[in-house]
Amino acid sequence: MPAIAVVTGAARGLGRTIAAALAGRGYQVLLTDVALSAAETAAQAIGKGAWAMAQDVRDPGSHRAVAAAAAARGQVEVWVNNAGVLNVGAGWETTEAEVRRMVEVNLLGVIWGSQAAVATMRTGGHLINIGSLSSIVPAPGFAVYCATKHAVLGFTTALAGDLRRASIPIKVSSICPDAVDTDMVKNVASHSASDVLFSAGRMLTADDVAAAVLAELDHPRLIRILPQSRAALVHALRPFPDIGLRIIERFASIGARRKRKHA
Repeated sequence: MPAIAVVTGAARGLGRTIAAALAGRGYQVLLTDVALSAAETAAQAIGKGAWAMAQDVRDPGSHRAVAAAAAARGQVEVWVNNAGVLNVGAGWETTEAEVRRMVEVNLLGVIWGSQAAVATMRTGGHLINIGSLSSIVPAPGFAVYCATKHAVLGFTTALAGDLRRASIPIKVSSICPDAVDTDMVKNVASHSASDVLFSAGRMLTADDVAAAVLAELDHPRLIRILPQSRAALVHALRPFPDIGLRIIERFASIGARRKRKHA
């Protein structure tokens, strides 16, 4: 029976790269996305038994349908809740539609996907929820996005405890990367609220995150922060939010200068 992996939001960018990495590891990967034709193109390019399915992660029933389709092909061993959206701007400026979309895709999509994954992988597997550095240290300009990613990390951590208490052999992890060089980030580059995303000397690539997914399968951690060099800083700032906000503003200034330099 073939080993199956599910990756949501996998038509392009980070999701597609994760799907390709899992296929390279020997999994037959089900790529899901609201853009079915793009997901089918990605699956065809990946090959190795990869296939695609239309999914709006905001719909709880869609996750159950994906789980059923994946289980019909083989043993579901990996499930990656990757689908996410980003809008930037002051918390009071975020529109109702933007708030609902981020909460429903970034948070509820992870919850519904996790529930379907647990039901499908009841006898064992690995569930990976893609969080963000914003899951740990919130940044001005990302209030709603940070809220969703904080919740993803909280949900993932508590879910790991639930599974342990129930003696269900499913590993759960949250990967929390700094800004990744994808279209999602590029699409907000023109907004000054996004300055902090460009503060690193080198932005993470989708390949970096995909490598972290594979590392989770080999050496599971409940929380994996990328890059590792940021981990000590973000953990040090957590008890001191006022100081953290001041430091983040300095990073944003660096990011603004780097954006102007490369404009």
